[in-house]
Amino acid sequence: MNVQSQNVESALSSEKVLVTSAWPYINVTPHLGNLVGSILSADVAARYYRLRGDDVLLVSGSDEHGTPIEVEALKQGITPKELTDRNHARVTELFRRWEASFDNYTRTENPVHKEFVRETLMKIYANGYIFSQDTQMLYCEHDHRFLPDRFVEGKCPYCGCERARGDQCDKCGRLLETTALVEPYCVICKNPPTVRTTRHWYIDLSKLSDQLSQYLKDNKQLPANAKNFSLNWIKEGLKPRAVTRDVEWGIPAPFPGAESKTVYVWVDAVLGYVSATIEQCRRIGEPDKWREFWFNKEAKTLYFVGKDNIPFHTIILPALLLASGEDYNLPWNVSATEFLQFKGEKASKSQRIGIWIDEALEMFPVDYWRFFLIATRPESKDTNFSWDFFLEKINADLNDTYGNFIHRTLTFITNKFEGTVPQPQKLEAEDEMVLTTIREKIEAIAEELETAKLQSAANTLISLSRLGNQYLNEKEPWNLLKTDRAKAASIFYVAVQIVKALAVASSSFIPGTAEKLWQTLNLTGKASASRWKDALTPLEAGHKINKPTPLFKKIDADEKKLDEMLVQVRARMAKTA
Repeated sequence: MNVQSQNVESALSSEKVLVTSAWPYINVTPHLGNLVGSILSADVAARYYRLRGDDVLLVSGSDEHGTPIEVEALKQGITPKELTDRNHARVTELFRRWEASFDNYTRTENPVHKEFVRETLMKIYANGYIFSQDTQMLYCEHDHRFLPDRFVEGKCPYCGCERARGDQCDKCGRLLETTALVEPYCVICKNPPTVRTTRHWYIDLSKLSDQLSQYLKDNKQLPANAKNFSLNWIKEGLKPRAVTRDVEWGIPAPFPGAESKTVYVWVDAVLGYVSATIEQCRRIGEPDKWREFWFNKEAKTLYFVGKDNIPFHTIILPALLLASGEDYNLPWNVSATEFLQFKGEKASKSQRIGIWIDEALEMFPVDYWRFFLIATRPESKDTNFSWDFFLEKINADLNDTYGNFIHRTLTFITNKFEGTVPQPQKLEAEDEMVLTTIREKIEAIAEELETAKLQSAANTLISLSRLGNQYLNEKEPWNLLKTDRAKAASIFYVAVQIVKALAVASSSFIPGTAEKLWQTLNLTGKASASRWKDALTPLEAGHKINKPTPLFKKIDADEKKLDEMLVQVRARMAKTA
């Protein structure tokens, strides 16, 4: 059996698959770029592995600790808890509307998470990987506070970016210490800070360099961007990384003498993948099952993140797991997208650059956005959002190719064969070739999904419907209905097998559409509860289908009109906020 055939039939051997997405900061509503790099990509993968028949958990949660939350709460004049309670509820509902099929979307304020983080850090401390020392930190004399992470900005000492944050430069991806910034300033009052001495606790990453390097070299699944970036970082020499911060909002640090400190937000958040699994397994009454995902060496752990989060998932998380002394599974794959820009610029809510996930849903149905974002997913380079590109993918691919093929096929069967899958008489070589190509494309989609090439998978899905359109156009069965009805029946029999395959394969990408198509085909259960191999199980002759309705509508607008629509949506949402 070849590799591709194994992809279709792998449902026969169920695996444990933990799918995760980077925990979104909920200081603001995510924009489309945030969504495609983590939440949406993880959902597509999880849906596929469920179709394959695997035991899948999709987990993530709201990252509600750390300086971004404190900064935003200060700006709004409310407490961090008030901000995160409100935003967590809002973001959870938005992800539901985006059809994100989480088994557990939790939050870092969850007691299970807090307990796990503190216990794990104490194991690492007991194992000799954490030490404390006095250090120089930036301090704002005006606001009377230390300035960790997002409380300070300045020039990046490596690439010169003008607005590098105190923890990381978005432009070059380097992790930073605040004292390394050039010309730093407090983000609250804009005043330059002074330097004061404070005590912090650090994890000595250098002690883990060899293990981390070996893990990265041995991992065959890691994409080149994640592996090369991480190995280069280790080659330059890993330095101790602070695990505590001088902020009030967060998990209290558990170390002796650290009573006034909280845990660094990225140490907190990445351990959430484990705690979210523990929480979910307790919830379903199987409290020990989480170990099957984290210690069973046959299990897969998949992480979907933006490229700026690579080191936290390929260095920091593996380091914490290794230092704990437990034999955890290290990340099996870290799929890191490049950035989605908007008309050549980075998303900025204050400057009205970009589209936010709540605004998008006010403009078009969720499956329009899901398909567009995955079909244009920035996998190898930054991509640029434009309305022209959006219109091309929706109108040409989703409506004219995918939707048109399905509707014309099912409409002909409804009108000319009384809504019943026709009985094929004799399949010709061209017909058999189409059936073979269906299998090849379903196998290709599976392989692309399993190697995190989601953009290619979405476009292969469209190529399957394009195959159907070409087949009908070449065969012209509508002209055969009067002269050779049996031959026309065979053609529509083959065409409806493409529709059936699309109904299953679409479930990962555009789940609402897949369910509507599943119902139109009059199949039992739900598309999401089917199996990937069902894509190649033919609809039998005599099967009754329901009357079809169009799956999509063409967007009749140009770039100017769509910009105006976005402005109107924002104005309407601002009034109701």
